[in-house]
Amino acid sequence: MSDNLSELLGRKGLKDNLFDKLGKLAKPEGTPNNEAMAKLADEFLIGKANTFGTASFYDFLKPENKGKKVYVCNGTACVCAGTQEKVINSLKSKFDAEEIGHMTCLGRCHENSAFHYDGKNYSGDAISNLNSIIDSDSNLNQDTYNIKASGKQILTAPFSNITDYYQPFLEALQKDSADVLEEIKTSNVRGRGGAGFPMGLKLQFCRNVENETKFIICNADEGDPGAYSDRYLLEHQPHSVLFGMLISGYVTHAKYGILYIRAEYPEAVKIVQDAIDELKTNNLIGENINSSDFSFDFKIIQAQGSYICGEETALINSIEGQRPEVRVRPPFPAQKGLFNKPTTVNNVETLAALHYIISNGGEAWKAIGTERSSGTKLVSLDSFFNNPGMYEVEMGTPLSYVINELGGGFKSDVKAVQIGGPLGGLVPVSKIEDLTVDFESFSKNGFLLGHASVVSVPSDYPIMKFIEHLFDFAAYESCGKCFPCRLGTKRGQELAEKALTSDYKIDKKLFTDLLTTLEQGSLCAHGGGIPLPVRNALQYFDDELRQYFN
Repeated sequence: MSDNLSELLGRKGLKDNLFDKLGKLAKPEGTPNNEAMAKLADEFLIGKANTFGTASFYDFLKPENKGKKVYVCNGTACVCAGTQEKVINSLKSKFDAEEIGHMTCLGRCHENSAFHYDGKNYSGDAISNLNSIIDSDSNLNQDTYNIKASGKQILTAPFSNITDYYQPFLEALQKDSADVLEEIKTSNVRGRGGAGFPMGLKLQFCRNVENETKFIICNADEGDPGAYSDRYLLEHQPHSVLFGMLISGYVTHAKYGILYIRAEYPEAVKIVQDAIDELKTNNLIGENINSSDFSFDFKIIQAQGSYICGEETALINSIEGQRPEVRVRPPFPAQKGLFNKPTTVNNVETLAALHYIISNGGEAWKAIGTERSSGTKLVSLDSFFNNPGMYEVEMGTPLSYVINELGGGFKSDVKAVQIGGPLGGLVPVSKIEDLTVDFESFSKNGFLLGHASVVSVPSDYPIMKFIEHLFDFAAYESCGKCFPCRLGTKRGQELAEKALTSDYKIDKKLFTDLLTTLEQGSLCAHGGGIPLPVRNALQYFDDELRQYFN
Protein backbone atom coordinates (compact mmCIF):
# COMPACT_ATOMS: atom_id res chain seq x y z
CA MET A 1 0.00 0.00 0.00
CA SER A 2 1.11 3.59 -0.63
CA ASP A 3 3.00 5.30 2.20
CA ASN A 4 1.50 8.58 1.02
CA LEU A 5 -2.02 7.18 1.39
CA SER A 6 -1.26 6.09 4.95
CA GLU A 7 0.01 9.58 5.75
CA LEU A 8 -3.08 11.24 4.27
CA LEU A 9 -5.42 8.94 6.18
CA GLY A 10 -3.55 9.61 9.41
CA ARG A 11 -3.27 13.38 9.20
CA LYS A 12 -6.47 13.88 11.26
CA GLY A 13 -5.36 11.40 13.89
CA LEU A 14 -7.51 8.70 15.47
CA LYS A 15 -10.43 10.85 16.54
CA ASP A 16 -11.47 11.67 12.99
CA ASN A 17 -11.12 8.24 11.38
CA LEU A 18 -12.21 7.33 7.84
CA PHE A 19 -13.02 3.68 8.61
CA ASP A 20 -15.03 4.71 11.66
CA LYS A 21 -17.03 7.15 9.53
CA LEU A 22 -17.74 4.54 6.86
CA GLY A 23 -19.18 2.25 9.52
CA LYS A 24 -21.46 4.96 10.86
CA LEU A 25 -22.63 5.88 7.35
CA ALA A 26 -23.56 2.25 6.70
CA LYS A 27 -25.83 1.86 9.75
CA PRO A 28 -29.11 3.23 8.30
CA GLU A 29 -29.19 1.07 5.14
CA GLY A 30 -26.40 -1.49 5.56
CA THR A 31 -24.03 0.25 3.15
CA PRO A 32 -22.77 3.85 2.82
CA ASN A 33 -24.29 5.73 -0.12
CA ASN A 34 -22.12 6.87 -3.03
CA GLU A 35 -22.56 10.58 -2.42
CA ALA A 36 -21.45 10.32 1.21
CA MET A 37 -18.40 8.24 0.25
CA ALA A 38 -17.42 10.80 -2.39
CA LYS A 39 -17.56 13.53 0.27
CA LEU A 40 -15.36 11.45 2.55
CA ALA A 41 -12.83 11.04 -0.24
CA ASP A 42 -12.64 14.82 -0.65
CA GLU A 43 -12.43 15.33 3.11
CA PHE A 44 -9.45 12.97 3.44
CA LEU A 45 -7.80 14.14 0.18
CA ILE A 46 -7.87 10.68 -1.37
CA GLY A 47 -9.37 9.31 -4.55
CA LYS A 48 -13.00 8.25 -4.70
CA ALA A 49 -11.81 4.79 -5.78
CA ASN A 50 -10.17 4.39 -2.37
CA THR A 51 -13.36 4.89 -0.36
CA PHE A 52 -15.42 2.82 -2.81
CA GLY A 53 -12.75 0.09 -2.83
CA THR A 54 -12.68 -0.06 0.96
CA ALA A 55 -16.45 -0.21 1.40
CA SER A 56 -16.88 -2.92 -1.23
CA PHE A 57 -14.58 -5.29 0.68
CA TYR A 58 -16.44 -5.69 4.00
CA ASP A 59 -19.50 -7.82 4.67
CA PHE A 60 -21.28 -4.97 6.47
CA LEU A 61 -20.28 -2.12 4.16
CA LYS A 62 -20.55 -3.63 0.68
CA PRO A 63 -23.55 -2.75 -1.51
CA GLU A 64 -24.82 -6.34 -1.30
CA ASN A 65 -25.48 -5.73 2.39
CA LYS A 66 -28.10 -3.08 1.67
CA GLY A 67 -31.44 -3.91 3.25
CA LYS A 68 -30.17 -6.76 5.42
CA LYS A 69 -32.07 -6.90 8.72
CA VAL A 70 -30.96 -10.15 10.31
CA TYR A 71 -27.82 -12.29 10.07
CA VAL A 72 -27.33 -16.02 10.53
CA CYS A 73 -24.07 -17.46 11.85
CA ASN A 74 -22.38 -19.72 9.30
CA GLY A 75 -19.31 -20.54 11.39
CA THR A 76 -17.91 -24.07 11.42
CA ALA A 77 -19.27 -24.93 14.89
CA CYS A 78 -22.83 -24.04 13.91
CA VAL A 79 -22.46 -25.76 10.51
CA CYS A 80 -21.24 -29.01 12.07
CA ALA A 81 -23.99 -28.87 14.69
CA GLY A 82 -26.57 -28.69 11.89
CA THR A 83 -28.70 -26.06 13.61
CA GLN A 84 -28.68 -23.25 11.10
CA GLU A 85 -31.19 -24.50 8.54
CA LYS A 86 -33.87 -24.40 11.23
CA VAL A 87 -32.78 -20.89 12.19
CA ILE A 88 -33.04 -19.70 8.58
CA ASN A 89 -36.46 -21.28 8.12
CA SER A 90 -37.71 -19.65 11.30
CA LEU A 91 -36.38 -16.25 10.26
CA LYS A 92 -38.08 -16.57 6.86
CA SER A 93 -41.41 -16.49 8.64
CA LYS A 94 -40.63 -12.88 9.66
CA PHE A 95 -38.17 -11.65 7.03
CA ASP A 96 -37.86 -11.78 3.25
CA ALA A 97 -34.99 -13.93 1.96
CA GLU A 98 -33.07 -10.86 0.73
CA GLU A 99 -33.26 -9.37 4.24
CA ILE A 100 -31.31 -12.30 5.72
CA GLY A 101 -27.50 -12.14 5.62
CA HIS A 102 -24.71 -14.10 7.26
CA MET A 103 -22.06 -13.53 9.95
CA THR A 104 -19.00 -15.63 10.77
CA CYS A 105 -18.84 -16.37 13.70
CA LEU A 106 -20.94 -14.95 16.57
CA GLY A 107 -18.98 -16.67 19.32
CA ARG A 108 -22.02 -18.64 20.46
CA CYS A 109 -20.34 -21.97 19.66
CA HIS A 110 -21.28 -23.43 23.05
CA GLU A 111 -24.99 -23.63 22.09
CA ASN A 112 -25.27 -22.82 18.33
CA SER A 113 -28.51 -21.74 16.59
CA ALA A 114 -26.84 -18.33 16.49
CA PHE A 115 -28.16 -15.24 14.73
CA HIS A 116 -27.88 -11.46 14.97
CA TYR A 117 -30.75 -8.98 15.01
CA ASP A 118 -30.93 -5.26 15.71
CA GLY A 119 -27.45 -4.98 17.20
CA LYS A 120 -27.67 -8.06 19.43
CA ASN A 121 -26.61 -11.70 19.19
CA TYR A 122 -28.91 -14.62 20.01
CA SER A 123 -28.38 -18.36 20.29
CA GLY A 124 -29.68 -21.57 21.82
CA ASP A 125 -33.44 -21.51 22.39
CA ALA A 126 -33.77 -17.82 21.49
CA ILE A 127 -34.97 -18.65 17.97
CA SER A 128 -38.08 -20.19 19.55
CA ASN A 129 -38.95 -16.76 20.94
CA LEU A 130 -38.60 -14.83 17.70
CA ASN A 131 -41.81 -12.87 18.23
CA SER A 132 -40.60 -11.57 21.58
CA ILE A 133 -37.22 -10.63 20.12
CA ILE A 134 -38.75 -8.65 17.28
CA ASP A 135 -41.57 -7.05 19.27
CA SER A 136 -39.66 -6.03 22.37
CA ASP A 137 -36.25 -5.08 23.69
CA SER A 138 -35.86 -8.37 25.54
CA ASN A 139 -32.85 -9.83 27.35
CA LEU A 140 -32.98 -13.00 25.30
CA ASN A 141 -29.56 -12.13 23.88
CA GLN A 142 -27.92 -13.07 27.19
CA ASP A 143 -26.07 -16.38 27.25
CA THR A 144 -24.33 -18.43 29.91
CA TYR A 145 -21.62 -21.07 29.69
CA ASN A 146 -19.24 -22.91 31.98
CA ILE A 147 -16.24 -20.87 33.08
CA LYS A 148 -13.69 -22.85 35.05
CA ALA A 149 -9.97 -22.94 35.80
CA SER A 150 -7.99 -26.13 36.19
CA GLY A 151 -4.89 -25.27 38.18
CA LYS A 152 -3.78 -21.65 38.54
CA GLN A 153 -6.66 -19.20 38.10
CA ILE A 154 -5.35 -16.13 36.28
CA LEU A 155 -7.38 -15.10 33.26
CA THR A 156 -10.62 -16.28 34.86
CA ALA A 157 -9.92 -14.79 38.31
CA PRO A 158 -12.78 -12.58 39.59
CA PHE A 159 -12.32 -8.83 39.15
CA SER A 160 -11.80 -7.01 42.45
CA ASN A 161 -12.24 -3.25 42.06
CA ILE A 162 -10.65 -0.44 40.08
CA THR A 163 -8.42 0.82 42.91
CA ASP A 164 -6.89 -2.54 43.81
CA TYR A 165 -6.76 -3.93 40.28
CA TYR A 166 -4.80 -0.99 38.86
CA GLN A 167 -2.45 -0.54 41.81
CA PRO A 168 0.26 -2.67 40.09
CA PHE A 169 0.01 -0.34 37.06
CA LEU A 170 0.51 2.76 39.24
CA GLU A 171 3.46 1.05 40.90
CA ALA A 172 4.92 0.22 37.48
CA LEU A 173 4.79 3.92 36.58
CA GLN A 174 7.26 4.54 39.42
CA LYS A 175 9.77 2.14 37.86
CA ASP A 176 12.00 2.47 34.83
CA SER A 177 9.95 1.25 31.86
CA ALA A 178 12.95 -0.82 30.73
CA ASP A 179 12.74 -2.82 33.97
CA VAL A 180 9.01 -3.40 33.48
CA LEU A 181 9.72 -4.69 29.97
CA GLU A 182 12.35 -7.07 31.36
CA GLU A 183 9.70 -8.68 33.58
CA ILE A 184 7.57 -9.34 30.50
CA LYS A 185 10.55 -10.81 28.65
CA THR A 186 11.43 -12.97 31.66
CA SER A 187 7.91 -14.42 31.70
CA ASN A 188 8.33 -15.66 28.11
CA VAL A 189 4.63 -15.04 27.52
CA ARG A 190 3.93 -15.91 23.89
CA GLY A 191 1.24 -14.58 21.58
CA ARG A 192 -2.09 -16.33 22.10
CA GLY A 193 -3.48 -15.41 18.70
CA GLY A 194 -1.87 -18.32 16.93
CA ALA A 195 1.74 -17.50 16.02
CA GLY A 196 3.14 -17.88 19.54
CA PHE A 197 5.75 -15.12 19.11
CA PRO A 198 7.32 -13.86 22.39
CA MET A 199 5.41 -10.77 23.49
CA GLY A 200 8.41 -9.16 25.19
CA LEU A 201 10.44 -9.14 21.99
CA LYS A 202 7.55 -7.66 20.05
CA LEU A 203 7.27 -4.82 22.56
CA GLN A 204 11.02 -4.28 22.56
CA PHE A 205 11.14 -3.93 18.78
CA CYS A 206 8.62 -1.09 19.00
CA ARG A 207 10.35 0.51 21.98
CA ASN A 208 13.67 0.65 20.10
CA VAL A 209 12.24 2.78 17.27
CA GLU A 210 12.46 6.53 17.90
CA ASN A 211 9.20 8.29 17.13
CA GLU A 212 6.95 10.68 19.03
CA THR A 213 3.83 8.81 17.89
CA LYS A 214 3.38 5.09 18.54
CA PHE A 215 0.34 2.83 18.75
CA ILE A 216 -0.71 -0.21 20.75
CA ILE A 217 -3.43 -2.19 18.97
CA CYS A 218 -5.54 -4.88 20.59
CA ASN A 219 -6.50 -7.36 17.89
CA ALA A 220 -10.01 -8.28 19.03
CA ASP A 221 -11.09 -9.45 15.59
CA GLU A 222 -11.54 -13.03 16.82
CA GLY A 223 -12.71 -14.55 13.56
CA ASP A 224 -11.85 -18.22 14.10
CA PRO A 225 -15.12 -20.17 14.13
CA GLY A 226 -15.23 -22.10 17.39
CA ALA A 227 -13.23 -19.52 19.35
CA TYR A 228 -14.89 -17.32 21.93
CA SER A 229 -12.07 -16.79 24.44
CA ASP A 230 -11.51 -13.20 23.30
CA ARG A 231 -15.24 -12.58 23.56
CA TYR A 232 -15.17 -13.95 27.11
CA LEU A 233 -12.34 -11.60 28.12
CA LEU A 234 -13.89 -8.55 26.48
CA GLU A 235 -17.31 -9.14 28.03
CA HIS A 236 -16.33 -10.59 31.42
CA GLN A 237 -12.78 -9.34 32.03
CA PRO A 238 -12.42 -6.06 30.07
CA HIS A 239 -10.07 -4.47 32.59
CA SER A 240 -7.52 -7.25 32.14
CA VAL A 241 -7.24 -6.26 28.47
CA LEU A 242 -7.10 -2.51 29.16
CA PHE A 243 -4.47 -3.05 31.88
CA GLY A 244 -2.33 -4.99 29.40
CA MET A 245 -2.59 -2.20 26.84
CA LEU A 246 -1.60 0.44 29.41
CA ILE A 247 1.49 -1.52 30.38
CA SER A 248 2.33 -2.13 26.71
CA GLY A 249 2.04 1.59 26.07
CA TYR A 250 4.31 2.39 29.01
CA VAL A 251 7.13 0.06 27.98
CA THR A 252 7.04 1.08 24.29
CA HIS A 253 6.47 4.82 24.91
CA ALA A 254 3.18 4.69 23.02
CA LYS A 255 0.39 7.14 23.82
CA TYR A 256 -2.51 5.58 21.95
CA GLY A 257 -4.37 2.32 22.39
CA ILE A 258 -6.83 1.03 19.81
CA LEU A 259 -9.22 -1.85 20.39
CA TYR A 260 -10.25 -3.29 17.03
CA ILE A 261 -13.40 -5.21 18.02
CA ARG A 262 -15.28 -7.27 15.48
CA ALA A 263 -18.75 -6.21 14.41
CA GLU A 264 -19.99 -9.69 15.32
CA TYR A 265 -19.43 -8.87 19.02
CA PRO A 266 -21.74 -5.85 19.56
CA GLU A 267 -22.18 -6.49 23.28
CA ALA A 268 -18.40 -6.47 23.76
CA VAL A 269 -18.10 -2.98 22.28
CA LYS A 270 -20.43 -1.46 24.89
CA ILE A 271 -18.89 -3.34 27.81
CA VAL A 272 -15.34 -2.31 26.88
CA GLN A 273 -16.38 1.33 26.35
CA ASP A 274 -17.99 1.34 29.78
CA ALA A 275 -14.73 0.05 31.25
CA ILE A 276 -12.76 2.79 29.45
CA ASP A 277 -15.14 5.40 30.84
CA GLU A 278 -14.55 3.95 34.30
CA LEU A 279 -10.80 4.41 33.86
CA LYS A 280 -11.35 8.00 32.80
CA THR A 281 -13.52 8.68 35.86
CA ASN A 282 -10.73 7.33 38.07
CA ASN A 283 -8.01 9.38 36.29
CA LEU A 284 -6.21 6.23 35.13
CA ILE A 285 -6.00 7.39 31.51
CA GLY A 286 -5.33 10.73 29.87
CA GLU A 287 -2.46 13.18 30.25
CA ASN A 288 0.36 12.53 32.74
CA ILE A 289 -1.33 9.66 34.53
CA ASN A 290 -0.89 9.81 38.31
CA SER A 291 1.51 12.80 37.91
CA SER A 292 3.88 10.71 35.80
CA ASP A 293 5.32 11.49 32.37
CA PHE A 294 3.13 8.79 30.83
CA SER A 295 0.01 9.74 28.85
CA PHE A 296 -2.32 7.23 27.24
CA ASP A 297 -5.83 7.07 25.84
CA PHE A 298 -8.08 4.50 24.15
CA LYS A 299 -10.27 4.35 21.07
CA ILE A 300 -12.53 1.54 19.96
CA ILE A 301 -12.74 0.82 16.25
CA GLN A 302 -15.62 -1.48 15.33
CA ALA A 303 -14.73 -3.86 12.52
CA GLN A 304 -17.12 -4.44 9.62
CA GLY A 305 -16.90 -8.14 8.84
CA SER A 306 -13.66 -9.51 7.41
CA TYR A 307 -11.73 -12.53 8.70
CA ILE A 308 -8.45 -11.41 7.12
CA CYS A 309 -8.36 -8.46 9.55
CA GLY A 310 -7.15 -10.94 12.14
CA GLU A 311 -3.81 -10.68 10.30
CA GLU A 312 -2.04 -7.73 11.85
CA THR A 313 -1.04 -5.82 8.72
CA ALA A 314 -4.48 -6.23 7.15
CA LEU A 315 -5.93 -4.96 10.44
CA ILE A 316 -3.66 -1.90 10.27
CA ASN A 317 -4.81 -1.16 6.72
CA SER A 318 -8.39 -1.53 7.89
CA ILE A 319 -8.03 1.03 10.69
CA GLU A 320 -6.49 3.45 8.20
CA GLY A 321 -9.52 3.09 5.95
CA GLN A 322 -7.77 1.15 3.21
CA ARG A 323 -8.77 -2.22 1.81
CA PRO A 324 -7.57 -4.76 4.39
CA GLU A 325 -4.96 -6.40 2.21
CA VAL A 326 -1.92 -8.02 3.79
CA ARG A 327 1.26 -5.96 3.64
CA VAL A 328 4.61 -7.27 2.46
CA ARG A 329 7.11 -7.54 5.32
CA PRO A 330 9.66 -6.13 6.06
CA PRO A 331 9.12 -3.44 7.20
CA PHE A 332 7.31 -4.89 10.19
CA PRO A 333 4.63 -2.95 12.09
CA ALA A 334 7.10 -2.21 14.90
CA GLN A 335 9.03 -0.07 12.42
CA LYS A 336 6.21 1.11 10.13
CA GLY A 337 2.68 0.30 11.19
CA LEU A 338 -0.48 2.37 11.57
CA PHE A 339 -0.18 5.65 9.62
CA ASN A 340 3.48 4.66 9.07
CA LYS A 341 4.20 4.95 12.82
CA PRO A 342 5.74 2.26 15.08
CA THR A 343 2.94 -0.10 16.14
CA THR A 344 2.56 -3.19 18.29
CA VAL A 345 -0.40 -5.49 17.65
CA ASN A 346 -1.28 -8.08 20.27
CA ASN A 347 -4.14 -10.51 20.75
CA VAL A 348 -6.73 -10.02 23.52
CA GLU A 349 -5.61 -13.01 25.60
CA THR A 350 -1.94 -12.06 25.29
CA LEU A 351 -2.64 -8.60 26.70
CA ALA A 352 -4.81 -10.03 29.48
CA ALA A 353 -1.84 -12.05 30.78
CA LEU A 354 0.12 -8.92 31.72
CA HIS A 355 -1.84 -8.17 34.89
CA TYR A 356 -0.56 -11.33 36.56
CA ILE A 357 2.98 -10.81 35.23
CA ILE A 358 3.22 -7.21 36.42
CA SER A 359 1.58 -8.06 39.76
CA ASN A 360 3.65 -11.18 40.53
CA GLY A 361 6.76 -10.92 38.38
CA GLY A 362 7.87 -12.63 35.20
CA GLU A 363 9.29 -15.65 37.03
CA ALA A 364 5.88 -16.40 38.55
CA TRP A 365 4.28 -16.70 35.10
CA LYS A 366 7.24 -18.63 33.71
CA ALA A 367 6.95 -21.16 36.57
CA ILE A 368 3.52 -22.17 35.23
CA GLY A 369 3.24 -24.45 32.22
CA THR A 370 6.16 -25.90 30.28
CA GLU A 371 9.68 -24.64 29.62
CA ARG A 372 8.84 -23.13 26.22
CA SER A 373 5.08 -22.61 26.62
CA SER A 374 4.64 -20.74 29.87
CA GLY A 375 1.51 -19.64 31.71
CA THR A 376 -2.11 -20.60 31.22
CA LYS A 377 -4.32 -20.89 28.15
CA LEU A 378 -8.03 -20.45 27.58
CA VAL A 379 -9.71 -23.31 25.70
CA SER A 380 -13.15 -22.95 24.06
CA LEU A 381 -15.30 -26.09 23.95
CA ASP A 382 -18.28 -26.25 21.59
CA SER A 383 -21.80 -27.63 21.96
CA PHE A 384 -20.84 -31.27 21.31
CA PHE A 385 -19.39 -31.47 24.82
CA ASN A 386 -21.43 -32.40 27.87
CA ASN A 387 -19.88 -29.37 29.59
CA PRO A 388 -19.34 -26.77 26.85
CA GLY A 389 -17.68 -23.54 27.87
CA MET A 390 -14.47 -21.68 28.65
CA TYR A 391 -11.68 -23.45 30.50
CA GLU A 392 -8.39 -22.01 31.71
CA VAL A 393 -5.68 -24.65 31.86
CA GLU A 394 -1.97 -24.57 32.54
CA MET A 395 0.15 -25.06 29.44
CA GLY A 396 1.17 -28.70 29.19
CA THR A 397 -2.19 -30.03 30.40
CA PRO A 398 -3.12 -33.28 28.57
CA LEU A 399 -5.72 -32.62 25.89
CA SER A 400 -7.52 -35.79 26.97
CA TYR A 401 -8.04 -34.24 30.42
CA VAL A 402 -9.53 -31.10 28.88
CA ILE A 403 -11.90 -33.07 26.67
CA ASN A 404 -12.90 -35.94 28.96
CA GLU A 405 -12.70 -34.42 32.44
CA LEU A 406 -13.33 -30.70 32.03
CA GLY A 407 -15.55 -31.01 28.96
CA GLY A 408 -17.22 -34.16 30.26
CA GLY A 409 -16.68 -35.98 26.96
CA PHE A 410 -18.85 -35.77 23.86
CA LYS A 411 -22.65 -35.87 23.85
CA SER A 412 -22.65 -37.85 20.61
CA ASP A 413 -20.18 -39.66 18.35
CA VAL A 414 -17.38 -37.40 17.14
CA LYS A 415 -14.63 -38.50 14.77
CA ALA A 416 -12.37 -35.43 14.81
CA VAL A 417 -11.87 -32.03 16.40
CA GLN A 418 -10.49 -29.00 14.63
CA ILE A 419 -8.37 -27.02 17.04
CA GLY A 420 -7.10 -23.51 16.33
CA GLY A 421 -9.69 -22.27 13.87
CA PRO A 422 -10.15 -22.98 10.14
CA LEU A 423 -6.38 -22.88 9.63
CA GLY A 424 -5.82 -25.19 12.61
CA GLY A 425 -5.17 -28.90 12.48
CA LEU A 426 -7.86 -31.54 12.12
CA VAL A 427 -7.21 -33.91 15.02
CA PRO A 428 -8.77 -37.40 14.82
CA VAL A 429 -10.10 -38.59 18.17
CA SER A 430 -7.45 -41.34 18.12
CA LYS A 431 -4.73 -38.65 18.48
CA ILE A 432 -6.24 -36.83 21.45
CA GLU A 433 -4.27 -38.96 23.93
CA ASP A 434 -0.97 -37.92 22.24
CA LEU A 435 -1.39 -34.16 22.69
CA THR A 436 -0.86 -31.66 25.49
CA VAL A 437 -2.09 -28.07 25.41
CA ASP A 438 1.09 -26.25 24.38
CA PHE A 439 2.70 -24.98 21.18
CA GLU A 440 5.39 -27.66 20.96
CA SER A 441 3.16 -30.72 21.38
CA PHE A 442 0.78 -29.58 18.65
CA SER A 443 3.57 -28.62 16.26
CA LYS A 444 5.47 -31.88 16.85
CA ASN A 445 2.35 -33.90 15.98
CA GLY A 446 1.54 -31.90 12.86
CA PHE A 447 -1.24 -29.70 14.25
CA LEU A 448 -1.64 -26.09 15.44
CA LEU A 449 -2.73 -24.88 18.88
CA GLY A 450 -3.72 -21.40 17.72
CA HIS A 451 -6.64 -19.94 19.68
CA ALA A 452 -7.21 -23.39 21.25
CA SER A 453 -10.79 -23.39 20.04
CA VAL A 454 -12.28 -26.87 19.73
CA VAL A 455 -14.82 -27.54 16.97
CA SER A 456 -16.20 -31.08 16.89
CA VAL A 457 -16.80 -32.94 13.64
CA PRO A 458 -19.58 -35.51 14.20
CA SER A 459 -19.16 -39.05 12.89
CA ASP A 460 -21.92 -38.59 10.30
CA TYR A 461 -20.42 -35.40 8.82
CA PRO A 462 -18.48 -36.26 5.61
CA ILE A 463 -14.83 -35.23 5.73
CA MET A 464 -14.90 -34.21 2.06
CA LYS A 465 -17.79 -31.88 2.88
CA PHE A 466 -15.69 -30.48 5.72
CA ILE A 467 -12.79 -29.89 3.31
CA GLU A 468 -15.12 -28.12 0.89
CA HIS A 469 -16.39 -25.94 3.75
CA LEU A 470 -12.82 -24.97 4.75
CA PHE A 471 -11.83 -24.06 1.20
CA ASP A 472 -15.07 -22.12 0.72
CA PHE A 473 -14.41 -20.15 3.91
CA ALA A 474 -10.80 -19.45 2.91
CA ALA A 475 -11.78 -18.34 -0.61
CA TYR A 476 -14.52 -16.04 0.62
CA GLU A 477 -12.29 -14.46 3.27
CA SER A 478 -9.12 -14.10 1.17
CA CYS A 479 -7.92 -10.50 0.85
CA GLY A 480 -7.07 -11.29 -2.79
CA LYS A 481 -3.64 -9.66 -2.80
CA CYS A 482 -1.61 -12.74 -3.73
CA PHE A 483 -2.50 -15.15 -6.53
CA PRO A 484 -1.82 -18.45 -4.70
CA CYS A 485 -4.39 -17.69 -2.01
CA ARG A 486 -6.95 -15.86 -4.15
CA LEU A 487 -7.01 -18.52 -6.87
CA GLY A 488 -5.83 -21.60 -4.97
CA THR A 489 -8.51 -21.55 -2.27
CA LYS A 490 -11.24 -21.19 -4.90
CA ARG A 491 -9.79 -24.03 -7.02
CA GLY A 492 -9.71 -26.22 -3.92
CA GLN A 493 -13.35 -25.46 -3.17
CA GLU A 494 -14.37 -26.17 -6.77
CA LEU A 495 -12.53 -29.51 -6.82
CA ALA A 496 -14.11 -30.62 -3.54
CA GLU A 497 -17.59 -29.53 -4.61
CA LYS A 498 -17.27 -31.27 -7.99
CA ALA A 499 -16.17 -34.49 -6.32
CA LEU A 500 -19.09 -34.30 -3.88
CA THR A 501 -21.77 -33.60 -6.47
CA SER A 502 -20.68 -35.76 -9.42
CA ASP A 503 -18.62 -38.79 -10.42
CA TYR A 504 -15.55 -36.58 -10.82
CA LYS A 505 -12.32 -37.94 -9.31
CA ILE A 506 -9.70 -35.48 -8.12
CA ASP A 507 -6.17 -36.02 -9.40
CA LYS A 508 -4.29 -36.54 -6.13
CA LYS A 509 -0.98 -35.25 -7.52
CA LEU A 510 -2.68 -32.11 -8.80
CA PHE A 511 -4.39 -31.65 -5.43
CA THR A 512 -1.11 -32.09 -3.54
CA ASP A 513 0.57 -29.55 -5.83
CA LEU A 514 -2.24 -27.11 -5.10
CA LEU A 515 -1.69 -27.47 -1.34
CA THR A 516 2.07 -27.00 -1.74
CA THR A 517 1.55 -23.87 -3.85
CA LEU A 518 -0.74 -22.43 -1.19
CA GLU A 519 1.76 -23.22 1.59
CA GLN A 520 4.84 -21.89 -0.14
CA GLY A 521 3.45 -19.11 -2.31
CA SER A 522 0.90 -17.32 -0.13
CA LEU A 523 1.79 -13.95 1.32
CA CYS A 524 0.40 -14.70 4.80
CA ALA A 525 -0.89 -17.51 6.98
CA HIS A 526 -4.39 -17.37 5.48
CA GLY A 527 -3.50 -19.14 2.25
CA GLY A 528 -0.44 -20.73 3.79
CA GLY A 529 -2.39 -22.26 6.68
CA ILE A 530 -5.45 -23.77 5.03
CA PRO A 531 -3.51 -26.79 3.66
CA LEU A 532 -2.76 -28.00 7.22
CA PRO A 533 -6.24 -29.32 8.10
CA VAL A 534 -6.66 -30.62 4.55
CA ARG A 535 -3.41 -32.60 4.78
CA ASN A 536 -4.51 -33.88 8.20
CA ALA A 537 -7.76 -35.06 6.63
CA LEU A 538 -5.92 -36.85 3.82
CA GLN A 539 -3.60 -38.51 6.32
CA TYR A 540 -6.11 -39.68 8.91
CA PHE A 541 -9.28 -40.20 6.87
CA ASP A 542 -7.88 -41.87 3.78
CA ASP A 543 -10.47 -44.68 3.92
CA GLU A 544 -13.31 -42.16 3.76
CA LEU A 545 -11.71 -39.89 1.15
CA ARG A 546 -10.24 -42.49 -1.19
CA GLN A 547 -13.44 -42.67 -3.28
CA TYR A 548 -13.00 -39.02 -4.34
CA PHE A 549 -9.44 -39.35 -5.71
CA ASN A 550 -7.58 -41.23 -8.42
